[in-house]
Amino acid sequence: MPFLFQPVEIPLPPARWSCGINLMTCVFQTHVAVPETAVLQSVANLDKLVAVIECQQPEADLYRFVGRITISQQMEEIVRPLGPESLLLRGARLKNTKEIFGVAVYTGMETKMALNYKSKSQKRSAVEKSMNSFLIIYLIILLFEAILSTILKYAWQAEEKWDEPWYNGKTEHERNSSKILRFISDFLAFLVLYNFIIPISLYVTVEMQKFLGSFFIGWDLDLYHEETNQRAQVNTSDLNEELGQVEYVFTDKTGTLTENEMQFRECSINGIKYQEVNGKLTPEGFSEDSPDGNRHRLMKEEELFLKAVCLCHTVQISADQTDGADGPWHGGGTPATLEYYASSPDEKALVEAASRVGVVFTGTTGDSMEVKSLGKPERYKLLHVLEFDPNRRRMSVIVESPSGEKLLFTKGAESSILPRSKSGEIDKTRIHVDEFALKGLRTLCVAYRRFTPEEYQEVGKRLHEARTALQQREERLADVFNFIERDLELLGATGVEDKLQEKVQETIEALRLAGIKVWVLTGDKHETAVSVSLSCGHFHRTMNILELVQHKSDSTCAEQLRQLAKRIKEDHVIQHGLVVDGTSLSLALREHEKLFMEVCKNCSAVLCCRMAPLQKAKVVRLLKTSPEKPITLAIGDGANDVSMIQEAHVGIGIMGKEGRQAVRNSDYAIARFKFLSKLLFVHGHFYYIRIATLVQYFFYKNVCFITPQFLYQFFCLFSQQTLYDSVYLTLYNICFTSLPVLIYSLFEQHVHPHVLQSKPVLYRDISKNAHLGFKPFLYWTVLGFFHAFVFFYGSYLLMGEDTSLLGNGQMFGNWTFGTLVFTVMVITVTMKMALETHFWTWINHFVTWGSIVFYFIFSLFYGGIIWPFLHTQDMYFVFVQLLSSGSAWFAIILIVVACLFLDVVKKVLYRHLQPTSTEKAQMFSNRVALSDEFIALQPLSRARSQLSKIRSWSSSDPFCANDRSVLTLSTLDSATC
Repeated sequence: MPFLFQPVEIPLPPARWSCGINLMTCVFQTHVAVPETAVLQSVANLDKLVAVIECQQPEADLYRFVGRITISQQMEEIVRPLGPESLLLRGARLKNTKEIFGVAVYTGMETKMALNYKSKSQKRSAVEKSMNSFLIIYLIILLFEAILSTILKYAWQAEEKWDEPWYNGKTEHERNSSKILRFISDFLAFLVLYNFIIPISLYVTVEMQKFLGSFFIGWDLDLYHEETNQRAQVNTSDLNEELGQVEYVFTDKTGTLTENEMQFRECSINGIKYQEVNGKLTPEGFSEDSPDGNRHRLMKEEELFLKAVCLCHTVQISADQTDGADGPWHGGGTPATLEYYASSPDEKALVEAASRVGVVFTGTTGDSMEVKSLGKPERYKLLHVLEFDPNRRRMSVIVESPSGEKLLFTKGAESSILPRSKSGEIDKTRIHVDEFALKGLRTLCVAYRRFTPEEYQEVGKRLHEARTALQQREERLADVFNFIERDLELLGATGVEDKLQEKVQETIEALRLAGIKVWVLTGDKHETAVSVSLSCGHFHRTMNILELVQHKSDSTCAEQLRQLAKRIKEDHVIQHGLVVDGTSLSLALREHEKLFMEVCKNCSAVLCCRMAPLQKAKVVRLLKTSPEKPITLAIGDGANDVSMIQEAHVGIGIMGKEGRQAVRNSDYAIARFKFLSKLLFVHGHFYYIRIATLVQYFFYKNVCFITPQFLYQFFCLFSQQTLYDSVYLTLYNICFTSLPVLIYSLFEQHVHPHVLQSKPVLYRDISKNAHLGFKPFLYWTVLGFFHAFVFFYGSYLLMGEDTSLLGNGQMFGNWTFGTLVFTVMVITVTMKMALETHFWTWINHFVTWGSIVFYFIFSLFYGGIIWPFLHTQDMYFVFVQLLSSGSAWFAIILIVVACLFLDVVKKVLYRHLQPTSTEKAQMFSNRVALSDEFIALQPLSRARSQLSKIRSWSSSDPFCANDRSVLTLSTLDSATC
């Protein structure tokens, strides 16, 4: 049997290996097998195994597996439990173990990994919803035009001379046909005639723009993290423009705002605070010069505390370091540098700290854990592991000491350890834990318990019954764990520092300037979370901090909420920050959701501590579904952030050290929190402006296209005669006007990227879907109708009265008139796109002027040849005749200028009389010779040379000098703004 099955999931019965598994869902996990199969170390010995595995039906939960194995040995049946620690998931990689044997329990699409391959809930951007609303309005316009045309047709035909003119007599069948059927038939015919007003090609172009535009995020060098060699990742292109509409940011703390690199700082042992000084555990207030500061021996309480730290964990050591004759120790008895692996950075930091001060965890052998205390080896037999879970917030191990004593070592949050402790320096330790938290340290409490033989026998019996149960195993285990983890003796507490990531404070300040509210959702204790919020700039020192914590009843929670609301109303001048814990949050959401939301919305920053993963998602959903319907963004790095990331409108995963589950379930992934500013202020801004203009322009040009068709019906007795040739109808949206707007939507930069990033206040100009609101939509629609009227009536007035404008006396006919209108229309809508373009590249020039040239070349080619496969040759030589007339050229130029003149005047007046912040930034940035290439995608040397041009004028310009932003996140080291 192969040692690893890629398409299956297997329990590990043949041996009790300790193996680090590098999974798709976590960085490192320890998996073990049952001890009764330890002798089966080869394929030949597997024939001797007689066992039955019973397990639950396949389910998607990666961290839950309920099963048991019944082994027949010497006429005796031995039952052992199988849990998540015995299951090797599909797609895992073996580490720290050479090979294993296993039995497949789930295969194919029944594996846990396959059951988690479900598609995420469909997220739709605000732009998509606006598009659908606009489409409904245009559908109403289409129906109105079709119904009006049908009614006018029958009103016109009420006169006998127009009902059946001498040149177009009706057949007998037409005279006897039903009037209702004729009305429906005419209505449908007008629907077909006018249906081009609905921009079906808009959806195709939008999808192309989103897909192609998403590559710019991955190509951006400013979003590349050199240390980890990771670039930004786009998991979905449907939400690009949503990055420009964010109003609330919900962020995790550990690993998102911090580095998730834990460093041991302080600990409390038996009521005394200690610090690590030069590899020695020194009481607070002592130094190496003090009489007691230079001691080399550990006191009994200190040694027991450090042994508890070295035994109660899931840390593993590299297999290469445990295979030698001396193990991880050199011949002189000094420890070699051990490389520890752990799923928890806290555990790794604590075990490393213990090894530095003299108590070294040297690895596991079978079911034994080896520790060396100041060079003296000790072996503890591992009897039971009580795994960590978020409800208990602690983990425990039961070991047998070298003297045969049964000991329970427990570590966890102080809220889960201190209430279960009956002895030890509880009060002093609680004070020390609060002091550690105020310094921003992550705290854990450590305790132990001694078992009598009778107590241990009862514990072993209960554990075996609970772990071998196939029904309600989790509930039974929770009860047994609570029974075991009581009457503890408190040993002390630890304080581990997780330092902030680079430029977190500047990023949060920039988000605040952009009008975005930042909420921090963390599982840390209250004091630690507040301290980190202050250090990262989430809370200001001058901010009034309000608290909603430690409430146990609805009444007290409601009263506190009313007092907070009253206090905010009285002190409305200053900024407020709110701190709420998980317990109080549950009470507030149960009965007082509206009052809680009112308090939160009036606070500049909100911090939620002691939060469970599902509570994070509930908070996001609460804001997301509020009456204002704000756009939310959630960012996190761990599996506990997945529910929050999936719930928000936009989910961003941090490529941190807690695995890739958040990244895989996110919409976008970045390596550091500081990259969020570039992602929102530059890419989000550009994406939104581009697609907003794309959508409005498509509706505009289709109104320009079909309205002359509608107006023409007044001149042809509503006979459903088309104004344009069928080829022109087909190619208008496909060839003649499609490329300029597509290229615009990919490359447009209406403001220099560095100005956008250094002036977060510009983000406010596009918030709340400003460019796709009703007013901009009405402007573009009215503009389309105005241009259409000018196209049609301008051509009619200039050329309709005198139809013999050719030198040879030939007259312009129906197709010539329609071609003139179509020519003016193609040129005008293309020039309109040119007026909207601020960032010109050679590609923009090529497609803009190339589209007009292509139209002329195609029309000459199409109308200059008799095509044998066409049924009619209506357009033969029509375009050539049109261009041979000087009057036609004069009409084209005059109509185009008349259409665009008012647009130019409006832009100039608004820009000088009522300029927006963005328009000021455009005038500001236009003083510099901007490159034709996206600056973020250029080599750094070239980008620096371009940005150096800005330095000469940025400090003297009042627009830049008055900027409150201190953000300079670009790796290009610019001193602008």
